[in-house]
Amino acid sequence: MNEIEALRALAALSQATRLAIFRALVAAGPNGLRPAELAGQLEVPASSLSFHLKELLHAQLIAQQRSGKFLIYSADFARMNALLAYLSENCCQGQPCTELAPAACRVC
Repeated sequence: MNEIEALRALAALSQATRLAIFRALVAAGPNGLRPAELAGQLEVPASSLSFHLKELLHAQLIAQQRSGKFLIYSADFARMNALLAYLSENCCQGQPCTELAPAACRVC
């Protein structure tokens, strides 16, 4: 992941509803959720949900697939892990966290 991609992902997650949607999709696992399930779970109107899903798709943090007549949204775990890796690539001055400061480092 490069800086521009990280900024796009972080910008998408910097809004409360989108962060809640992303966290719900992470919790749902690879099977994902339908928009109606997300709307009910998060109490978000369908029109707002559509806008927020589009933003998360643009940031490539979620994936969309069709299952019959339904759309299913799921977290892109590879992309999420790439963002976490980008954010923590210089953690502990390049040393394994267990060697430098195991109690202080929560990332590793």
